[in-house]
Amino acid sequence: MSGVKLLGLDGLTEGQQAAIRLAAPDADIVFGQPGGDSDDGIYAEAEIIFGWDAKVQSWSSGIDKLPLEQLAARGILLTDASGVHARSVSETALAMMLGLSRGIAAAVRNQGSRVWDSPHTLAEMNGGTVAIVGAGEIGREVARLARAFDMRVIAVRRSGGSMPEADAVYETARIDEALREADYVVNILPLTTETAHLFHAERFAAMKRGAYFINVGRGGTVRTEDLVVALQQGVIAGAGLDVFEQEPLPSDHPLWALPNVILTPHNSGGHTVRNAERLVKLFISNLQHYLAGEPGRMRNLVDYSKQY
Repeated sequence: MSGVKLLGLDGLTEGQQAAIRLAAPDADIVFGQPGGDSDDGIYAEAEIIFGWDAKVQSWSSGIDKLPLEQLAARGILLTDASGVHARSVSETALAMMLGLSRGIAAAVRNQGSRVWDSPHTLAEMNGGTVAIVGAGEIGREVARLARAFDMRVIAVRRSGGSMPEADAVYETARIDEALREADYVVNILPLTTETAHLFHAERFAAMKRGAYFINVGRGGTVRTEDLVVALQQGVIAGAGLDVFEQEPLPSDHPLWALPNVILTPHNSGGHTVRNAERLVKLFISNLQHYLAGEPGRMRNLVDYSKQY
C-alpha cells in the first residue's frame, strides 16, 4: 500500500488519529491538509484519501463537487458520509420550521431594533403535514423528530419503497401531490442531473400559500430566482435555507432582505464533535473492509450511475 492520506482533518483528536493508525498499522498515514503544487506527489502516491474533496471516503454526504466521471472511469471506490450528519442537519431543519412558524425569526430581527411586534398569524407544527423530499438517512431523522410534534409525514423517495418513520411514501413522480398536501416541505435532495432545479416556479405554485420551504439538501436543486419571486409574492409563506446555488450568498442578493426567510451559511452538517466521532468510526470500518479485500462490505459506496 502506498499510504493513507487524510485531507482537511486537522481537527481530529489524538485519540481519533490513534484509532485510525491502529486500524491500518502497516500503512503510511499522513494527517493534515497539505497545499500547493509541491504536494502533488503526495496526492499521486496516496491509495486512500479521506476528506471534504477526497476519493474513497468523503467527509461530506454531498459529492456533487467531485469529478465523478473521472473517478468512475478510473475505477476508484468512493464512499460518502451519508447518515453521519443526520442528527445535526435534521436539528437545523426542525429549528427552521419552528423559527418560521412561531415567529422566532421575526422576533430576532425586531430585537435588534427594539421593536415590540409580532406576525399577525402564527402557525403550529402540531397536526400539520411535512413532505420530506429526498428521504434518506437525514430524511428519516427529520421524520422521527416531526412525529414528536404529531405531524403527518410524507416521504418522497426516488424508488418509493417503505419507510417506517413516514405515514406515506410517494415516488418522485408524485412530488406535486406531496407538495399540495404539505404545510412544510423539507428538501434534502442531492444534486444530480435529475434533481437540478427540481424546485421551480410551478413547484412553488403547487404548494399551499401558507406553507414553508426548507432546504438543507443542495442549492442547485432550486431555481433561486423562482424561489425569490414565490417569497416576494406570497406564493409560499416563508423559507429556511442552509444551501444556495452560489456560495457564499452574494451580499446584494435579494434573499438577505426578505423578512420571511431564515438563512444559515451551509453549516447544518458542520463540524460538531459528534459528527467527527461518527465519521471517524465510519471511515475506520470502511478502511478495515478495504484492507481486508472486502470492498463490497463498505458502507455508503457511491453509485456513479445515480450520482450519489
